[in-house]
Amino acid sequence: MIDFGNFYQLIAKSPLSHWLNTLPAQISSWQQESLHGKFKLWFNTIDHLPMLTPDTLDLIHSVTATTQPELSDGQREGVEKLLRNLMPWRKGPFSLYGVNIDTEWRSDWKWDRVLPHISPLQDRLILDVGCGSGYHLWRMVGAGAKLAVGIDPMQLFLCQFEAVRKLLGDDQRAHVLPLGIEQLPSLAAFDTVFSMGVLYHRRSPLDHLWQLKNQLVSGGELVLETLVVEGDEHDVLMPGERYAQMRNVYFLPSPTALMVWLEKCGFEDVRLVDKCVTTPQEQRRTDWMITESLADFLDPTDQTRTVEGYPAPLRAVFVARKP
Repeated sequence: MIDFGNFYQLIAKSPLSHWLNTLPAQISSWQQESLHGKFKLWFNTIDHLPMLTPDTLDLIHSVTATTQPELSDGQREGVEKLLRNLMPWRKGPFSLYGVNIDTEWRSDWKWDRVLPHISPLQDRLILDVGCGSGYHLWRMVGAGAKLAVGIDPMQLFLCQFEAVRKLLGDDQRAHVLPLGIEQLPSLAAFDTVFSMGVLYHRRSPLDHLWQLKNQLVSGGELVLETLVVEGDEHDVLMPGERYAQMRNVYFLPSPTALMVWLEKCGFEDVRLVDKCVTTPQEQRRTDWMITESLADFLDPTDQTRTVEGYPAPLRAVFVARKP
């Protein structure tokens, strides 16, 4: 079973110490009642991975670990076989001792779009909501974060994160918890909160913005990345049963409408800092994610539309401050 004791010890003497009033009971309940049917297989995969300590670890330009001497062909093949037990790999890429996990998303491209526009992460306490495999947590650590905490209820992503962490020498600067944002109390403790690729999955987007605000210290920064549509402050797309083959997409606002939402929730200094069409080069099928991807979700005769006839995915990044 994954042990969260190190995390509890880490936060006991931090601004997050009051989280210990509720968190251990939540994790205990999750362990007893909510484990996925494949969790044992995934955990056994982590257990069988070697504990490696990199001689060189690059978290600034990528997530790349190397060691000298290099792993033998047999060792590398063994690590790769185990990591393939944790497919599909959606967020990355990772380069771990010659094993290159070519994930569905080029999450490094998103990071390169976001990083120039946000406050420096040096010595910050950071929350990443919907963190997936934790790729961006490692990049936050590379940017100097004191502690990067990710939450995501998908248990496969937790296991992917723990597998990567074991291969990085059990690095304690990043942690993932199997929780959704609605399970967090109002911690008011994080210097920066990221929500990337989450808002459109929430049935009540303003409640989500309030939940994010409640995790920030006064003066803390929200970094929000989400799907949007073109239009004015009144334009919001509410798709039907599916959007780009995703069932759980509820609201796609225009950038101007989303800025109004953020201000209505009490954020200040709201800025749109990037807007970018998602391409099949950024999100695609790979050897590590072999099912359908973006190219299958777009109209084959018109790449500006989804197969349902909606505008193709357009993503925007907003930065805002809690007063």
